[in-house]
Amino acid sequence: MQGTLKCDLARRRLPVLAVAVAIAVGAAPAFADMKAAETWIDSEFKPSTLNRQQQLDEMKWFIDAAAKLKAKGVNEIHVVSETIDTHVYESKTLAKAFAEITGITVKHDIIQEGDLVEKMQTSLQSGKSIYDGWINDSDLIGTHFRYGQTVVLSDFMNGEGKEFTNPNLDLKDFIGTSFTTSPDGKLYQLPDQQFANLYWYRADWFERPELKTRFKAKYGYDLGVPINWSAYEDIADFFTNDVKTIDGVRVYGHMDYGKKDPSLGWRFTDAWLSMAGEADKGHPNGLPIDEWGIRVADDKCTPVGASVERGGGANSPAAVYALTKYVDWMKKYAPPQAAGMTFSEAGPVPGQGNIAQQVFWYTAFTASLSKPDLPVVNKDGTPKWRMAPSPHGPYWKDGMQNGYQDVGSWTYLKSTPPDRMKGAWLYGQFVTSKTVSLKKTIVGLTPIRESDIQSQAMTDLAPKLGGFVEFYRSPARVAWSPTGTNVPDYPKLAQLWWQNVALAVTGEKTPQQAMDTLASQMDDVLARLQRAGMKQCTPKLNAKSDPSKWLSNDHAPWAKLANEKPKGETVPYDSLLKAWKEGRVR
Repeated sequence: MQGTLKCDLARRRLPVLAVAVAIAVGAAPAFADMKAAETWIDSEFKPSTLNRQQQLDEMKWFIDAAAKLKAKGVNEIHVVSETIDTHVYESKTLAKAFAEITGITVKHDIIQEGDLVEKMQTSLQSGKSIYDGWINDSDLIGTHFRYGQTVVLSDFMNGEGKEFTNPNLDLKDFIGTSFTTSPDGKLYQLPDQQFANLYWYRADWFERPELKTRFKAKYGYDLGVPINWSAYEDIADFFTNDVKTIDGVRVYGHMDYGKKDPSLGWRFTDAWLSMAGEADKGHPNGLPIDEWGIRVADDKCTPVGASVERGGGANSPAAVYALTKYVDWMKKYAPPQAAGMTFSEAGPVPGQGNIAQQVFWYTAFTASLSKPDLPVVNKDGTPKWRMAPSPHGPYWKDGMQNGYQDVGSWTYLKSTPPDRMKGAWLYGQFVTSKTVSLKKTIVGLTPIRESDIQSQAMTDLAPKLGGFVEFYRSPARVAWSPTGTNVPDYPKLAQLWWQNVALAVTGEKTPQQAMDTLASQMDDVLARLQRAGMKQCTPKLNAKSDPSKWLSNDHAPWAKLANEKPKGETVPYDSLLKAWKEGRVR
């Protein structure tokens, strides 16, 4: 990679622990012991989808594999991940377990995501390894694929890493591997944790008979989970301007954040445009135009432009509509302070009890909004809120991506000394193994395995998680996906978003002007990458032409609709649950 990423590019992602410095955990014993494995299995690694003997067998494999690396002098490895509860659990607990069981000490650093990406860029630029293993968002899959400096796990597992690949890894059990697979069909990253961006609402308020009656009298349809943005807007207006207060508290029908800050960027790159319907159809991401508005050529790999005049969708009518609604809703229906908040500042607000719904809400907030002392939690520990699929804009059509899903994944660089990389690969497999993954899922609520999601333990937890388990057991989850492979250099392109969106929030530019500038700047970056060259699928920009050549009613970039606010549609939450259980998205 070339260029320097600002340290605060994407200080993401989540709420739970404000860890500002690295946590390095090492465990001392320089020996491996099945007795240690038994102790950990009996005290920490439960529940598990494996029985005790299967867990012991899996740990025995790790001990034997580690012995081969220790014989080569690998006694310590150094890995890194971003600041969320799941990774803190790995760093504080699983690193210690791995060391005691295998005899290989682990230094597992926890740092802010912007810092992590910057360090990875430094490694890629210098050709020198900083860490032996990285938990890096799958948003960079297009970057890793094109620069050719990342270990291709598909090849590694069948080649030099075969004897260090857990025979019980069971890749088919991972729910996120489609997001970590490149256009050539090869696996580049191993999912470690994931969470979706969904719709959140106060189910107890939505069920109040007097509110249901008033809503239907005004809008002509039932108050329920919104299917489209028209209904979301009606509900936002209803609670903000008609209901106004509930139980003596001033309430609002929408929550968001709008401060000029790097976190504003992923408010958009995390699939806001695709939720409006900007992209083409296709899973996990639209083709040939994706959720960032970047078009690829017929080879499904070569980026050819982001602006409409080059065939892209970043400044198309659907994209402008998406930005317009974001600004309008925040100004009209959210608390006045929302426009001056960052992501981390806005996150806890729904838990304070005065927000009716939120269209852009991460499931990683589930644990923090389930605390028993919050006004949004019942005395019996069940939530007063629910999560549901995100509503979509008027440009959206069946078959399109419906929302975003973060997939933090184990990533290994070719610059890492081979034996140390293999040690980090062992640790990555350990913290995602069936022996430990169910307990890790319960701790962090960031599931990666189908077997864990379908477990009795998750069934037992479901009543206190507001639809979390039901969502992850449904086919709906596949329509929520990370940044796709059309994006050739995530760090360079991502930093353009927040700077341009902020100008629309402040009114310095209209939404059309802001998206025009963004699209032009993305084209400029693609042009620089084209000149510099990349290992695979280097961008090759289309020539500029009249936008009317590209705008269409049949594919992206979509022509402007005559009516961008069709009638609102809602669905009862119970009907939604029933659909999920029957294997339908809705």
